[in-house]
Amino acid sequence: MPLPLVYHDDYSPPFPAGHRFPMEKFRLLRDHLVDTALTRDEALLRPELCPVEILALAHDPVYIERYCSGALGREELRRLGLPWSPELARRTVRAVGGSLLAAEQALQHGLACHLAGGTHHAHYDHPAGFCIFNDLAVIARYLLESGQAGRVLIFDCDVHQGDGTARILADTPDAITVSLHCEQNFPARKADSDWDIGLPRGMGDADYLKVVDEALNYLLPLYQPDIVLYDAGVDVHRDDALGYLALTDAGLAARDRAVLDHCLGRDIPVVGVIGGGYDTDRAALARRHGILHHCADQVWRARGL
Repeated sequence: MPLPLVYHDDYSPPFPAGHRFPMEKFRLLRDHLVDTALTRDEALLRPELCPVEILALAHDPVYIERYCSGALGREELRRLGLPWSPELARRTVRAVGGSLLAAEQALQHGLACHLAGGTHHAHYDHPAGFCIFNDLAVIARYLLESGQAGRVLIFDCDVHQGDGTARILADTPDAITVSLHCEQNFPARKADSDWDIGLPRGMGDADYLKVVDEALNYLLPLYQPDIVLYDAGVDVHRDDALGYLALTDAGLAARDRAVLDHCLGRDIPVVGVIGGGYDTDRAALARRHGILHHCADQVWRARGL
């Protein structure tokens, strides 16, 4: 069978032209993966909307209702950085469902990737930094409470610290939060992950990959998780508009391959979500995000999963 890939046409709703957040990147990522013959559109797994009771494992039910009904105030929307619309609300709930589906596919088959996800700045009762609902926290709580996993490790390689994830899961000892991020970057007020690995501005491929290898060589044997949630943010790229690190395309590919090999080499299922990435050249950004899926496909084929 092919590598499980999760996507939905809801992921790129109509959006204001020139907005800082590249909402069309999800559709362009799908197009890129189809154009490069990695997959066919009809082979992509389409998720359902995430049920409210599952969202509420990581979020305040009052906040869920307020966001979905369009009742957030101006200051809350400013903190989010995205304009509200019914289409965006549906997209947001659907995307959490996509990460859940990808996680269940990874548990079943060893590896799966989402063409969205990684909304790690969303907090229990408020949005922040382009993130509304925190799919990483929702997945972790859902897998633990449903008994599908006894321990979940989140390996967050987005350039920005996963502050929302850390705060939501602070009282969930079997959800291990690991954030590998640029220290001098958003958010200004960092949370306390279980493991925070702050990196200096300008770090390039070789030094970054050494940190990834050392972290996984230590953390995976230490915690022996039943699944790893891998946030493969590409805002660590040297051309990213919001990043401040200096990885190349080759460095991204080496990072993704290293994470997958570390996990699968220990028989730990891994699910990849795309995380952040910002570039006015949206096609280039889609190709950058597609590095994760191409690396995963290579690993999938090589291991005969």
